[in-house]
Amino acid sequence: MRFLDSAKIYVKSGDGGDGAVSFRREKYVEFGGPDGGDGGRGGHVILKADPDLNTLIDFRYKQHFRAERGENGMGKQRHGKNGADLVIRVPLGTQVYAEDHQTLLFDLSEPGQEVVVCRGGRGGRGNVHFKSPTNRAPRYAEPGEPGEERWIWLELKLLADVGLVGLPNAGKSTFLAAVSRARPKIADYPFTTLEPKLGTVQVGDESFVIADIPGLIEGASEGRGLGDRFLGHIERCAVLVHLVDGTQREIVKAYRTVRRELEAYGHGLAQKPEILCLNKCDALDARAIARKRRALAAAAGAPVFAISAATGRGLEPVLARAFACVREARAARRRAA
Repeated sequence: MRFLDSAKIYVKSGDGGDGAVSFRREKYVEFGGPDGGDGGRGGHVILKADPDLNTLIDFRYKQHFRAERGENGMGKQRHGKNGADLVIRVPLGTQVYAEDHQTLLFDLSEPGQEVVVCRGGRGGRGNVHFKSPTNRAPRYAEPGEPGEERWIWLELKLLADVGLVGLPNAGKSTFLAAVSRARPKIADYPFTTLEPKLGTVQVGDESFVIADIPGLIEGASEGRGLGDRFLGHIERCAVLVHLVDGTQREIVKAYRTVRRELEAYGHGLAQKPEILCLNKCDALDARAIARKRRALAAAAGAPVFAISAATGRGLEPVLARAFACVREARAARRRAA
């Protein structure tokens, strides 16, 4: 199954049914009068957040969605049947934008959350509503109102608590595999991760989700490499874990390259709490680790964790720090709710 995190679709709600023009016709009833029923309401178009979905790939093959039309009214004041609502299931974390791709309409961040993106047209009134002392046999009924229609953009932003960032081959996939049951592709060449991956970390009775996104390179904000299009998946994260490959020569340059790309992307990523890790320390001696930690700490102005995702060395303090940030963010959301 391919990963797709953006889709443009056309949605149209159902038209309302027309009201009926009808008159009562019964034996021995000389002046039965009007008895035309109302038309049914058109079906709504509803988006529903489904936690079992994790991609928008279904919308690559179908882009047009139309709800059912309401039935027309009938004689004997019978109301037309309402059109069935059309429920479109989307992954949890989907944001809905207007056609301009700028105006945010809805944010589906809760399991089972539903939003109406197009309301069905109202059914027309039958001629029974228009009788009066001066017009006892109206031959007029309302037509049904047309349904709403629009093009909308669906943008998927994964609901993760912790985001992994770094240059290609910094060891992000190895880190994810070491701390969770996720099994991302791991290889000794750049860009083994071509789409975001999620892993769940268990801490006692609680857990949090880590997102691994494809590595950034210099100029990612200008479209180089895989670009920065996947950075949107860590916008909701409480903290970023920044991995720097300790076996390369210019570790400070590597750190600053990623920081520049985060700042160029914007959306508050550069202001998020950051846990800086010097990875692949199993391949370094103690003196080299100490020297590189000092250099990295001086450049970042923050403490540096020495870890090895491949052997599991130093991972527990990193996870404890990350979980503390996650708990603070969750508590802040509960206070704001």
